[in-house]
Amino acid sequence: MALHIVIDARRIRDFGIGTYIRSLVHALGDIDATNRYTVVSGPDDVRTLAGLPPNFQSAAYARRDSDPLYNLAFPLFLHQLRPDLVHIPLNRVPALMVRPYVVTIHDMASLLYPEGSQGSIRSQLHRYRFRRGLLRATRVIAVSDATKRDVENVLGVPSSRICRVYNAPDPGFCQRDFDSPEAHQRILERYQINYPFLLYAGNIRRHKNVPRLVEAFAVAREQLANHPVYKDLRLVLIGDTISQYPAVRHAVIKSRVEQMVRFLGFVPFETLRCFYESAAAFVFPSQYEGFGLPPLEAMACGAPVVTSNISSIPEVVGDAAILVNPLNVFDIARGIREALVDGNLRQELIRRGREQAARFSWDRTARQVLEIYRDAAGIR
Repeated sequence: MALHIVIDARRIRDFGIGTYIRSLVHALGDIDATNRYTVVSGPDDVRTLAGLPPNFQSAAYARRDSDPLYNLAFPLFLHQLRPDLVHIPLNRVPALMVRPYVVTIHDMASLLYPEGSQGSIRSQLHRYRFRRGLLRATRVIAVSDATKRDVENVLGVPSSRICRVYNAPDPGFCQRDFDSPEAHQRILERYQINYPFLLYAGNIRRHKNVPRLVEAFAVAREQLANHPVYKDLRLVLIGDTISQYPAVRHAVIKSRVEQMVRFLGFVPFETLRCFYESAAAFVFPSQYEGFGLPPLEAMACGAPVVTSNISSIPEVVGDAAILVNPLNVFDIARGIREALVDGNLRQELIRRGREQAARFSWDRTARQVLEIYRDAAGIR
């Protein structure tokens, strides 16, 4: 029996969620010619879904999640598509969501690290909606064992309804010799980068721990002041606009590294890949991750990785990274220094990193998700 599966792809341009949606949809297109898919996206996003097989079609939905009628309008829109199953690839489930549906939970940062007061009415309402959306789901896809445990322990969702399915790096990061050295050099020259640099890529929310990264960079730079290669070490941050995060700017000023830290905002895929491949090391001292995709992306591109020893990150990076205590600036600096100056360790990290990234694939992820679709729709 063929199913009609609707996938909510309205966040396809987002930094992390967008990678998940885009990679999963195309991987499903590669393996499933039986079921019929409708991919819901914004009117301007349809072109990002080009190249899918004939059993995939697009549907444009223009209203924003902030629309007061969102909880009614989006379910009505989905109902008109007459799906057998809906996949919501992030925990933003409308109150009147049509069933059956599957939700992917990427992390619980909005509950564990709320932007406002944890006891506020707004925070409590968010927690209620978060939990309700998962409890009503036929199946919940958690992207790591750590996230699965959080969903069980914090929200009380039955373990029998939660399936762990790992994410994977965008396949484009795993291609070797994708760009010529000349193309890389042109990108670096465009950003006026002609020095060794540490790289961070991702959002700059509170749990990402970027202020401590800046402080650790300042410590490591001072320790390497006389090093023949790394005496002019810089830090490049790719992600959110820094103006929204005064704590990071304050850390830069306090550490007196204003001239050594570059904030680049979001960059195109090819540019990000170039920065991964060119970085002296990728440093990701996050305090909490549902999966932690950037370290794997960096590993796929051959960058030595320094990252946290807590949350889901050790589960994902295995023995292919230097693990540090993200709450200890000097331990982060120690990891940076080892990744740079220990030549044998550095080469071993690069080798193990590529092997570790290759253990995760969107083909495997899509096949597991397809089995969950069948199970949720009652097909054995």
